[in-house]
Amino acid sequence: MRILGINALFHDPAAALVVDGRIVAAAEEERFSRRKHGKRPVPFSAWELPERAAAWCLKRAGLRPEDLDAVAYSFDPSLARSAQSMGLDDPWDHLRLAYAREAPGFLATALPGLASGRVRFVPHHMAHAASGAFAAQDAGNSSVLVLDGRGERASHLAARRIGDRLEALNAQELPHSLGLVYEELTEHLGFLRSCDEFKVMALASHGSPRMLGELRRHVHPTGDGGFRATGVPWHELCAPRGPEEPWTQDHADVAASAQAVLEETLLDLVRWLHGRTHDSVLTMAGGVALNCVANSRVAREGPFSRVWVQPAAGDAGTALGAALLLAAGAGDEPQPMAGADLGRDWSEAELAAWLKTAGVPFDRPADIAATVARALADNAIVAWFQGRSEYGPRALGHRSLLAHPGHAGNLERLNDVKGREQFRPVAPMVTAERAPEIFTGPMPSPYMLFVHDVLPRWRERIPAVVHVDGTARIQTVDRAQEPLVARMLDEFEKLTGLPVVVNTSLNTAGRPMVDDPRDALECFGSSPVDLLAIGPFAVRRSSLYAACDDGSAR
Repeated sequence: MRILGINALFHDPAAALVVDGRIVAAAEEERFSRRKHGKRPVPFSAWELPERAAAWCLKRAGLRPEDLDAVAYSFDPSLARSAQSMGLDDPWDHLRLAYAREAPGFLATALPGLASGRVRFVPHHMAHAASGAFAAQDAGNSSVLVLDGRGERASHLAARRIGDRLEALNAQELPHSLGLVYEELTEHLGFLRSCDEFKVMALASHGSPRMLGELRRHVHPTGDGGFRATGVPWHELCAPRGPEEPWTQDHADVAASAQAVLEETLLDLVRWLHGRTHDSVLTMAGGVALNCVANSRVAREGPFSRVWVQPAAGDAGTALGAALLLAAGAGDEPQPMAGADLGRDWSEAELAAWLKTAGVPFDRPADIAATVARALADNAIVAWFQGRSEYGPRALGHRSLLAHPGHAGNLERLNDVKGREQFRPVAPMVTAERAPEIFTGPMPSPYMLFVHDVLPRWRERIPAVVHVDGTARIQTVDRAQEPLVARMLDEFEKLTGLPVVVNTSLNTAGRPMVDDPRDALECFGSSPVDLLAIGPFAVRRSSLYAACDDGSAR
């Protein structure tokens, strides 16, 4: 079966292609349109389809729209109720539902040759669940937990994978939603709702959960696999913050309190789920599963021996999950993800052509990994553009900014380069075999979806990646899957004695991650990055300025 998955309704429009149960390609529309999250998550912007992402997925496989057996759309309007009947204050929600109902026709127009009758509606949270249960490595029969802002009429799903079938066990109906509560706080703290929730998680580390008692009145588990989460009086807890205003201790404390009550509720949900299934493996998806602090507590204190989180846990991942769910239902055996590098890539010849067209001086060193390691050892900031781009919000060694972790000032330096808040941490990448010497926590951790304690003897050696609470959100690198990154790490350790390199996403604030060579060149040209390692080629800022001075660059 050739199945194209589509997410389009709330935010993070994306497309994914599954052929005979195997994941061929997956990409988010933001990487093509260059608009963060593709569109704002409001009903009157529901029109946007991931047209370019879908067209690229088909091109990658050499398929035409008429070759598809089905298109899986990750929302089922027949399950939805009006916002008012669900207790949601959203007078424009009917526009979203009208768009969803007409999606087959819109998709047939966007993908000429596709018959609208091939579009299948897949329940939103079942798509999330499939993106975890079927994409996880070595999961087998396992439990699944989905938490986000909302789906058709719920905000949570507990389910179980049995073979190639998903069985729903419980759901929490709206208006109760852990995701929406966290979104409300994001907006109250002056950040962009349904976009900047990770900033609240980072800010929480600077606070104390002194408001936890008050929050528990409004957010708490019910003991039956559900929870209550609505009506939090944020204005009574602390004054709102304007987007350009400095944060106060009250803001950090309310963030810490919200983080704590989220973690408490999650733990109750996973314990209830384990009591029903007695599985050893838990897979997680939904936007709340991008909260790596909460994930770590679930892994540490929960009853499951292993926790796997979908790297595209937000709504983009429902495109993949919807396609996998239809594939499994059609009799194809779903194949797990080998990695998150499911997006676009370019050949060496294509990259060289881009660089020549841009008129920038570049060279091809004998070993780009060794060249980058030497630059990092000299405290350069390096833009790293290698292989296929990542699916999901994390830079995982394909579209990354790299730096030396041993200089504490590199945290501020990178946040200045990216134009973002100084309380935001950056992450370390380390080979899987070296990670236990430096960090404690769930391992391997290839997708940066857990936080780890940095062992005390290492905190002064790698200060740039140690958060204020002594933790780091690590990426472990598998040598077999990422040989180039592993070689760069080895070379850096030879030069510095440090097996860790700073890794943060290759973008600037408010922009999607770099995806194609033009994006990389624009980012390199507009920010103080010293070296662009693009495929086997090196573009050096010093050479660029020299060329401009003597007039040789056009």
